[in-house]
Amino acid sequence: MLVTAPLALHGGSLAPAAGVLAGETPVVQAPPAPVVENTAVSVRRADLEVLAEHSVTIVGAVLRSPGAVDRRSPGLAGASVLLQVRERHRWQTVAGTHAGLRGRYRLRFVPRHPGSDLVRMRFAGDARDRGSHRLLGILNVFREVGASWYGGGGSLACGGWLTSSTLGVANKTLPCGTRVTLRYDGRTVRVPVVDRGPYVEGREYDLTEATKRALGFEGVGEVWATA
Repeated sequence: MLVTAPLALHGGSLAPAAGVLAGETPVVQAPPAPVVENTAVSVRRADLEVLAEHSVTIVGAVLRSPGAVDRRSPGLAGASVLLQVRERHRWQTVAGTHAGLRGRYRLRFVPRHPGSDLVRMRFAGDARDRGSHRLLGILNVFREVGASWYGGGGSLACGGWLTSSTLGVANKTLPCGTRVTLRYDGRTVRVPVVDRGPYVEGREYDLTEATKRALGFEGVGEVWATA
């Protein structure tokens, strides 16, 4: 009669792995998920009113949240920082740089054309750090134009009546209602085109009396305009 003896285990080669019961499939542990930290883009200096073809300078830092794991290095050295302009309901990148030590950055951008646009600084994020952004406000890019002023009363070419409290400008070609930002002697106002003129060579804008007062404009001379 044939008797089958139990199979002996030699050297543990056929023994189940430690912590795994016989007949079970060993579980392979996944690598730990990367640590994800909140970030913030700070801005210490931003030149947002410049002449076209002149440099805009923005200075700040990209920082981790106070709860970051590596408390000795709260700044994100090497982080890619972008300057973005809001155009046609989308954010468009116009310049970029990389943060240096402690996450500090200095970005320079030379706008080519006059205009007024909402701008922000953005860090897109990486495997460890969440992205973040910081709204800067309106970037006004100007050109120098000849201007004068006028007062009195009467009807306006764009509708309505001219009074001493009417804020606006006269221009020969811009559509009525176009918003124009003007800057003079450190003061800035944003007003609509309300009339036609001036008709004196070398002058592009006639300021109403109220606009003149708001700017502290002396009467005839150069002002900065975004259009």
